Amino acid sequence: MDMPKNLFKQRLRQRQWQVGLFVGLANGISMEILAGAGFDWLVIDAEHTPNNPASVLAQLQVAAPYPVQLLVRPMSHDAALIKQYLDAGAQTLLLPLVDNAEQARQLVRAVRYPPEGIRGVAASLSRAARWSGIKDYVKQANAEVCLVVQVETRQGLENLDAILAVAGVDAVFIGPADLAASLGHLGDAGHPEVRAAIEHALPRIAASGKAAGIFVTEPELARHYRTLGASFVAVGGDTTLLRSAALTLAAAFQGGESAPGAAT
Repeated sequence: MDMPKNLFKQRLRQRQWQVGLFVGLANGISMEILAGAGFDWLVIDAEHTPNNPASVLAQLQVAAPYPVQLLVRPMSHDAALIKQYLDAGAQTLLLPLVDNAEQARQLVRAVRYPPEGIRGVAASLSRAARWSGIKDYVKQANAEVCLVVQVETRQGLENLDAILAVAGVDAVFIGPADLAASLGHLGDAGHPEVRAAIEHALPRIAASGKAAGIFVTEPELARHYRTLGASFVAVGGDTTLLRSAALTLAAAFQGGESAPGAAT
């Protein structure tokens, strides 16, 4: 069996435009629906949702027949947890709240096998290795693993150049909501100070040779960020899509004429 190629990582290197979605419903059926919806990538969020290694594994399995690329966002920088997601088959990890270069270096070590890192070796127990079905998996895995770090605080911005200098970091993703909170504008990701910080950061990321990403829900703003160097964007979340569609559908049928057979 051949080693699966990380197309998301390849496209990052080529600066191809990639559109993604956050997935937090922790449900295999909704994941499979989204896997065939036309997004380039989906990120299974285990930071703010009830996802865990078992539920992430199930979603990786149901999405496997589809061409969409899967990322996983763990809830912390814990190397043991990172190891579980990698062994479950995640090839790209999105790590939140990276504030300095030392954190970035430790994450690079967590996602790689020795001697470059500290990832534990157990190919016979690992779905990623197809339970030793992939020849020389442990020798090939480091090249296919992709590490995306989130810079989403004032401290992270202050240390951005040092983070970008860390070998093994493939991309930097800006998180506007946490960044806004860190800058003193909780709940206002569109504040001019936040927008200015983003517009300053994206070109610096792109100029470093790393891929730049951002969460953005407005198409026109996404196009603007693309001109500044962003090459991959998350444009929403499954929970938001479901709630928005449900509210719209309910409102469309409320307040109209009485239902058939209802008393008048």
